Amino acid sequence: MNDTVRVTKKFTIDMAHALFGYDGPCKNIHGHTYHLSVTVIGNVEQATNNPKQGMVVDFADLKKLVKSEIVDVYDHALVLNEDAPYSKNDIISNQFEKVILTPFQPSCENLLLHFKNSITDKVPAYVKLCSIKLEETPTSYAEWFMSDNI
Repeated sequence: MNDTVRVTKKFTIDMAHALFGYDGPCKNIHGHTYHLSVTVIGNVEQATNNPKQGMVVDFADLKKLVKSEIVDVYDHALVLNEDAPYSKNDIISNQFEKVILTPFQPSCENLLLHFKNSITDKVPAYVKLCSIKLEETPTSYAEWFMSDNI
């Protein structure tokens, strides 16, 4: 029997952003300690001659992918909507080393979808991205599920 199993790896990203045109305090630059959970789904490797026997995916492989595509890029970055007039300000680009301008509003939901799109085609072929969750605060988060998008 080859049961399907979901495997999740969690990551932490410290990041600042501002929501351009927003009608509340989040229009100002502020930061969060985001918690990102990436879940893949697949079958447990059964072959006794495979060094990955007993695994759906090696946690180290999943970590390497998410770290290179998301964590290393966004950790300790300031993320701004490229349409915001202040995003083109020399003070911001000259005073901060890690400013990322996005073609979208850097809300939790849009960041989640951007992160999902960054890794979907890069997960190992023997698993599929099942879900991704981005916690912006301990009580607020966004989630994407493959099953909702079939």
